[in-house]
Amino acid sequence: MHNNNAYFSIFLYMSSLKISNSDWEVLKIKLQRKYNHLTQEDLAYMEGEEDSLLARLAKRLRRDKNYVLFTLSKELADLESNRL
Repeated sequence: MHNNNAYFSIFLYMSSLKISNSDWEVLKIKLQRKYNHLTQEDLAYMEGEEDSLLARLAKRLRRDKNYVLFTLSKELADLESNRL
C-alpha cells in the first residue's frame, strides 16, 4: 500500500508557490491571527522571495517546509474567507 501523505508532500515541495505583494498583504494578516507569535520580521516578504519566506516561517513555526507550503497554498486558494 502506498503512503499518500508521502506523495502529497513530494508534490507540495516540488510545486512552485508564487505570492503577489497584494495577496501577501491579506495572507500576512491571516497568518498573524493564526500564529500570533510571528513578528513583522518573520512576515517580511518581497515578491519572488518565496523560498526564503518558507524557510523562515518553517523555522519560526517549528514545522517543515511542506507544512508551511501547504498552509500558505490553502490560504491563498481562499483569500476572501475569514477562516484560518
